[in-house]
Amino acid sequence: MSFRSINRVVLVGRLTCDPELRELPSGQSVCELRVACNGTRRDPDGGYHERPNYFDVSTFAGQAETVVRYLRKGSAIAVDGRLEWREWETAEQQKRQAVRVVADSVQFLDPRPAGEQAAPGTDGAFPSELAREDSGVAGEDAEQREVELVF
Repeated sequence: MSFRSINRVVLVGRLTCDPELRELPSGQSVCELRVACNGTRRDPDGGYHERPNYFDVSTFAGQAETVVRYLRKGSAIAVDGRLEWREWETAEQQKRQAVRVVADSVQFLDPRPAGEQAAPGTDGAFPSELAREDSGVAGEDAEQREVELVF
């Protein structure tokens, strides 16, 4: 019997800061997000309280540009993606490690603000009605990444 790994993550939470868009040396756009998801924990006295968990999320190409255009600190989102482990060395020769979520799709969960206009060139469609965008992540399969935006 063969064994196949599964690496899937689904998060629903709120952004802790505005998305940050930057360009990779290859010219590809990447957007970094920080998502807070509350979990309920039982304290030693038997009571329950919420405790936040924070996750770093990356989106690429067209999806990154859409996310930075429409999301702000406090925006509610759902992310479907995979975990990616990274390792690097600092300038002081110290080894560092981190795990981040690479988003395959991002859903906007907040309602569209009243009076918000559709993006130019979209024939009146707001992001929730726009078609798929290709993430163009280098080194990955040529599959399309879907930007699902729900208002």
